[in-house]
Amino acid sequence: MQFLELDTHRLHYRIDGPDDAPLLTFCNSLGTDLHMWDPQVAALSKRFRILRYDRRGHGHSSAPPGLYGVADLGADVLALWDHLRVARSHFCGLSIGGLTGQWLGVHAGTRLHSLTVAATAAKIGTAESWDARIAQVRAHGLVPLREGTAERWFTPAFTAAEPARVEDILQRFVATTVAGYVGCCHAVATADFRDSLAQIRVPTLAIAGDDDPVCPPADLHAIARGVAHGHAVTVPGRHICNIESADAFTAALTAHLT
Repeated sequence: MQFLELDTHRLHYRIDGPDDAPLLTFCNSLGTDLHMWDPQVAALSKRFRILRYDRRGHGHSSAPPGLYGVADLGADVLALWDHLRVARSHFCGLSIGGLTGQWLGVHAGTRLHSLTVAATAAKIGTAESWDARIAQVRAHGLVPLREGTAERWFTPAFTAAEPARVEDILQRFVATTVAGYVGCCHAVATADFRDSLAQIRVPTLAIAGDDDPVCPPADLHAIARGVAHGHAVTVPGRHICNIESADAFTAALTAHLT
């Protein structure tokens, strides 16, 4: 395993694909690890050099103390790119990963070839709802959220058809550190790009799951309209649409990248 040691935490990352291919960076959803992108890596790693990493407090990355902002999450990406001497990269992020991508688009657009955001919004939920979740997780951990998470992330049909795949994702969810999950919940609660989308000038694709109860298609279409050069695509599925509709997701992403 490869790690970047920072002052307050370490980031676990992985690189697949040819050294001389264009770089594509993937950024995970809240409560997942880098393996959520396995379907896309299998399909794209011959054409792209793919960087995946575990967000702070997730997977094999450690959790710095305190609450985080989306700027902290964006800074982690920039630190990885600097460590790997990456001048520019394509970027694809889902949910909180999409918020991280929006931050990069606003604050570090010169480091991006293109931006893809999926199952996200310029503003996700309310501060009150996220504060309530933070309090619940601090008191009881992540296990009580497991059933509700499964319902938000996947349709019943997909869960019935792919029980082992869903179980693997949920096991990784409950293995997330409380400190990392809570810290990142605060980043989601405080991120708001509604007034700054127009500052994102790179070509931007917004991918929605057609049955996503967390970030419905209207949220992704709003991002596509708000950025300078955006378009939106809807695929079947709920929140983790890159897994539920892996082929359709990868096809839309590939068309955008090429």
